[in-house]
Amino acid sequence: MEITVDQMYQIENNGHAMGFLKKFMMENAGASAVRRLVEKFGDVQSKNILIFVGMGNNGGDGLVMARHLAGYGAIVTVRLLGTPEKIKTEESKWNWSILEKMQSVQLLYGDKLNFNFKADVIIDGILGTGITGDIREPYASAINFINNSNSYKLAVDVPSGLDPQTGETANVFVKADMTITFHKMKQGIPKRKDLTGELFAEKIGIPPEAEIGVL
Repeated sequence: MEITVDQMYQIENNGHAMGFLKKFMMENAGASAVRRLVEKFGDVQSKNILIFVGMGNNGGDGLVMARHLAGYGAIVTVRLLGTPEKIKTEESKWNWSILEKMQSVQLLYGDKLNFNFKADVIIDGILGTGITGDIREPYASAINFINNSNSYKLAVDVPSGLDPQTGETANVFVKADMTITFHKMKQGIPKRKDLTGELFAEKIGIPPEAEIGVL
């Protein structure tokens, strides 16, 4: 069953109101995406993994992934597309603060994108479901960097720049090898297999009761 983006927001809010907090959803989302990646590669030990994270909860999923991947022995670099004090949500701030205490994860941040990085895997945690209008800097440069790289590309929730409701694209958009969306498939995502690559919808522990009155 496919759902709308609005229905997903309502389901998340209902789950949160029941006490299944959004930080738990984020934790399970990041953990399930890492499991898929480990399944794909068999082992991520010593693999160079670059994670681009935006300032919202899509970025937060990427921050959770960084911690889990470090636990698997990967060499993890996180590139926040902005500065830490501008991270938008409580859940993402909380996950960033954990990474700040971890020497096993390299944290880079700022508005200027200027580094030459060779990664085995790039994770796109830039923009999630709340995309509107043209994608601006430094997001646009990050998306172009991802597309111009030879790395394996994993998109979290939706490839950045793809509207998960309509399947339409912004001025720039990620072309991924694998996309992992959460809870249930959003209507626009399967329309764009050319951008999503392999597609999975992972359960993240939201109680089925959170769907009552929504679906």
